[in-house]
Amino acid sequence: MQMLDKNKLKKGIEEIAMYDLESNKVFGSGYLVMQRGEVAYKGYFGYASADKRELGDRTMFRLASMTKPFTAIAALILVERGLLSLEDRVSEFIPAYKDAVITKTEDGKLTALGKIQTPITVRHLLTHTSGIGSSDLEKAKLLTAEDRKTATSLSARYAALGVDFEPDSRQCYSGVAAFAALGVIIERLSGKSLQEFYQKEIFEPCGMQDTTFIPSQEQWSRLMAMHGQDQQGSNITVAMQEGCLFEAFPCTHCVAGAGLASTLTDYAKFATMLLNKGKTPMGRILSEAVFAEMSKPWVVVDASSYWGLGVRVIGEGYPCLAKGTFGWSGAYGSHFWVDPENEIVAVFMKNSKVDGGSANCSAISFENAVNSALV
Repeated sequence: MQMLDKNKLKKGIEEIAMYDLESNKVFGSGYLVMQRGEVAYKGYFGYASADKRELGDRTMFRLASMTKPFTAIAALILVERGLLSLEDRVSEFIPAYKDAVITKTEDGKLTALGKIQTPITVRHLLTHTSGIGSSDLEKAKLLTAEDRKTATSLSARYAALGVDFEPDSRQCYSGVAAFAALGVIIERLSGKSLQEFYQKEIFEPCGMQDTTFIPSQEQWSRLMAMHGQDQQGSNITVAMQEGCLFEAFPCTHCVAGAGLASTLTDYAKFATMLLNKGKTPMGRILSEAVFAEMSKPWVVVDASSYWGLGVRVIGEGYPCLAKGTFGWSGAYGSHFWVDPENEIVAVFMKNSKVDGGSANCSAISFENAVNSALV
């Protein structure tokens, strides 16, 4: 195990945070790093909005795809209880996927390429190998407001639009559609909405009080403003659709792949549960054996990383994270990882339409800052 030098960590994070502020890449941001259960660094920079609303522990951020690890844990809870298997066919829960067709879009129209030969499974959904809503991004342009209303309506629409490739033949990230199918499965097996199931089975055991699909009016008032830039590179506020936490999906949809909002400290509690392999202050929500499926390297992504279940898993050769580290990012720039080898949890929060997603510069700089502080 390597230990963090707190002085180096503080210096490194403050340098990258100030660079982002001075480069107009954020209104503000938050960083939290823990090692062996203790806070090594926590800090906020800037503000929660262009009009300098206070930024701190109570500020809520749109998580976007940092929602996916919650959905993976929810699915594994059902696996633990014998209600679900990773090899269960999705068509058992969403019959429209039984005779799914591979399609492609040309000039806004669908062209059928033939029926799938490999049944889509729960594992395929979790490892981005289902072909649902993956490589053919033009299909998303065919969605209507009615399609986006619920996970059920979205899944039905994507089943009608067809899959992008033969399931399990390759991997390609599915931002919303594959996890929408997971949301349908979780709700049907649990008999609860995702909000209710996650609240009881994940948020409460982890001690998370400000993580939700459906913010209260008071929580909406604490939400980080969405940052953007104009053509001159100056800060602007990007208007988000009313009642939506992620793009044009109403928050009542409970988007399983992208719909949560949370605080920096709440997310660190979730990440700490992941470091502790399913153990929370209220007891285990998963056995270590079942939890191990999440951080297992299931599918090759590139030369140094894999897909686990709802997370990226680091392999050999990654420049600044230890092998076996796992985590993910959000479209609005948030980023986290869990490093079992060094017992580190690291969480970064920002909400911006500038420099987002898994390869965003802010997130990579954060990884480098933490790595440089290991001695």
